[in-house]
Amino acid sequence: MKMNDYINDFSNHLREAIEIANNTTLSPYTKEIRNILICGLGGSGIGGTIVSDIISSKVNIPIAATKDYSIPNFVNEHTLVIANSYSGNTEETLYALEKCQARGAEIAVITSGGKLKTIAEENKYNNIIIPGNQPPRAMFGYAFTELFFMLNHYGIIDDSFKSDFDKVINLIDTEKADIQKQAMNLAKKMYKQTPVIYVAKGFEGVAVRFRQQLNENSKMLGWHNVVPEMNHNELLGWRTNVDDLAVVYFRNKCDYDRNQIRMDINKKVISKFTSNITEIWSKGDSLIENSLYHISVGDWTSWYLSEMNNVDAIEIDVIDFLKGELAKI
Repeated sequence: MKMNDYINDFSNHLREAIEIANNTTLSPYTKEIRNILICGLGGSGIGGTIVSDIISSKVNIPIAATKDYSIPNFVNEHTLVIANSYSGNTEETLYALEKCQARGAEIAVITSGGKLKTIAEENKYNNIIIPGNQPPRAMFGYAFTELFFMLNHYGIIDDSFKSDFDKVINLIDTEKADIQKQAMNLAKKMYKQTPVIYVAKGFEGVAVRFRQQLNENSKMLGWHNVVPEMNHNELLGWRTNVDDLAVVYFRNKCDYDRNQIRMDINKKVISKFTSNITEIWSKGDSLIENSLYHISVGDWTSWYLSEMNNVDAIEIDVIDFLKGELAKI
């Protein structure tokens, strides 16, 4: 399969993930959960970041995501730790998991196999197993969906996310042609340019996902930043070294009203240095719909740019080299 085949199947991935979750039996847990840590990196880890963005304002306990060997000092027997590694062999996640085990945390696992699946089975941890042997970033829809089901099982969130997923599946299917059109137009504006991605607070995970897809699929560098934080620093950088930049704002009707105003003013400032500015407005009525709409646009854009750049979107030779060198030590 090519990367565009995976992107085209995004809504099917969401459907299949829901079916997998509904057919998975998870053991009950009665101890009080006081905080949540999601461990994962890359195509697996970004799901935790976006889920945290979506639910953090709705839940009564802190939720954090770690993308490292280390874990926060707050982890203890009242922490729900969700280890999320598509391959099940992500070195950093396995190291972090071992430290969480030593703290007596409640462990849950989302993976397709590998060492992580073995650890889950040996310790009887709650786990959801998703289809394996595919590029992790292409299977984002599976792990992202399962995180909601796992959090729901532990009573962290209610069932309302289920209807949001039904709506976003329909949204992505019905809007696919328009999403692809927007993505192609954006890809043309980013071709041979350096992408600059801006979002409002609450959608940084979406921006990170797009940047990662540009890195891995399109083999391009770029950066992102968040409003209002960038208003206090990066906005002043728009004076020098501003050639060959392509700016995109991922916007949402739910963005805080003062941030909406800030974004409009930002555009006026930045337009003095480049006319290559695009706005993409999400569709849908929930944060899940808004986030996955933007992700679909971003994924398609990264595919079109991979074609324009004449690169193999799936190839990750340099990452494989890095892992091979680490394995020698």
